[in-house]
Amino acid sequence: MNHLITPHGGSLVNLLVDEERRNVLRDLSLHLRSITLSERQLCDLELLMNGAFSPLRGFMTRPDYESVLDRMRLQDGAVWPMPICLDVTKVEAGRLEAGQSVALRDPEGFMLAVMHVEEVWLIDKKREAQAVYGTTDITHPAVDYLFHHTGSHYVGGRVEGLQMPLHFDFKQLRLTPLEVRATCAKLGWRRVVGFQTRNPLHRSQFEVTVRAMRQARANLLLQPVVGRTKPGDIDYYTRVRCYQAVSRHYPPNTMLLSLLPLAMRMGGPREALWHAIIRKNYGCTHFIVGRDHAGPGANLEGNPFYQPYEAQELVKQFKDEINIEIIPFEEMVYVPEKAQFIPRSEVDNDETVKTISGTVLRKLLRSGLEIPPWFTFPEVIAELRKAYPPRHKQGFTVFFTGFSGSGKSTIARVLLSQFLEIGDRPVTLLDGDIVRTHLSSELGFSKEHRDINVRRIGFVASEITKNRGIAICAPIAPYSLTRRQVRQMIEQYGGFIEVHVATPLEVCEQRDPKGIYAKARAGLIKGFTGIDDPYEVPENPDVRIDTTELTPEEAAQEVLLELQRQGYLK
Repeated sequence: MNHLITPHGGSLVNLLVDEERRNVLRDLSLHLRSITLSERQLCDLELLMNGAFSPLRGFMTRPDYESVLDRMRLQDGAVWPMPICLDVTKVEAGRLEAGQSVALRDPEGFMLAVMHVEEVWLIDKKREAQAVYGTTDITHPAVDYLFHHTGSHYVGGRVEGLQMPLHFDFKQLRLTPLEVRATCAKLGWRRVVGFQTRNPLHRSQFEVTVRAMRQARANLLLQPVVGRTKPGDIDYYTRVRCYQAVSRHYPPNTMLLSLLPLAMRMGGPREALWHAIIRKNYGCTHFIVGRDHAGPGANLEGNPFYQPYEAQELVKQFKDEINIEIIPFEEMVYVPEKAQFIPRSEVDNDETVKTISGTVLRKLLRSGLEIPPWFTFPEVIAELRKAYPPRHKQGFTVFFTGFSGSGKSTIARVLLSQFLEIGDRPVTLLDGDIVRTHLSSELGFSKEHRDINVRRIGFVASEITKNRGIAICAPIAPYSLTRRQVRQMIEQYGGFIEVHVATPLEVCEQRDPKGIYAKARAGLIKGFTGIDDPYEVPENPDVRIDTTELTPEEAAQEVLLELQRQGYLK
């Protein structure tokens, strides 16, 4: 194997067909089944087609998939640590077979590619989770996605691309691997160090990149991820504006900003190796691997999913084989006595250390608290403040959950009146019955349909919250997983206050204003929450209310006091 590393060398796969073949495929598509791609699948397809996932020529077939799980290699021996598979539902899988071709479309129906099906197989999700992520714990975002958002089957086969997914933002920054290589060549850059980030570039990360440039005697390819990242991350529009602001702090013509439409898995060591291969395809000679690279943080017990430098060790094992030099960095901390960021190992015993994690930063932003100037650049603080105003100006959702007849809807209507009386934000009530009538009239009351209904409520509430309004939701929402998914959906935009209306079942049944408990006891209604279907009690709601002795006004007052305590009301 040739170990000579050049910023513009190495072959790239290009899956986009020429115009003649494109016309043939478009004519063929009239007779093909279609698969509508999710956000993550769109990201994977784009990076397959533009060569960032070279040497892959399509979504993996089962032999490659099994080989990647077992030994982080494709069947031909090439290093590849992450399965790139197209998942479909059981119903879709039943309509597909080897030898067919299918049209791959975006959510608006535009055909992006044709996939020639070679194999369809049932996913062993537990095996994949354990092999790739080292855990089956659903607090790991990739495991949660695999178990709860991925279809039941994979479809593998070669892809022919017709057009790239459409993007209308930051077009000048969306460079393909070939365009990045051409730009580097035009600038005369022979050595390029890649840095991937899903967070704004603060002073510590800036120091990492500058030190890496000096160490490698290289220019910088700054590649922020603008595909799917970790739930709760700062939106990429805000982040890109931060990168553009910080770019002025680099010496002229030493840094290239290029957006990466990658759907991250937060897979720690395997993901770091994957990132290094992608960077090689973009023409980098070096790649920065930081502390806990691509790690999702800790589980519910507070234990990290991966060790701090586990990713660095794995990538270094393969650096010669994948033809890219690895620049490992430990945690950078601020030392006031030196007024600079330095590696933690270089801090003297008598020196002070300051650091702020991404999680703490997001809490500071959402709480409207001061961000210290030693931590980041003033331009970055200004951009972040645009996206994250003080809490009393943010949107929020009040999410009631509890048995039918517990008092949720009545308390919600009291709150609606009081918020309208305050008048500082637009307010929307998403009561369970209202939503059933206007958004979910076609749904029944199976577990699947109840989950869909609650997720629809969550989506609407997230849009209201994002636009700095108030959403009041009052479904039964009996399942903890669905409530957690709704919380994640909303908290990336503003506040989420969960209110458990913990009125006992026997009290609710005595009230029975609609007579539905009586019907459920008589067997006329099946799957009724509290009778023959479980209610999973929230463990840590923001407010817990029992309306047995409280009036609706008194219950609403407790919610208002909690909102004031958290800073959402002045």
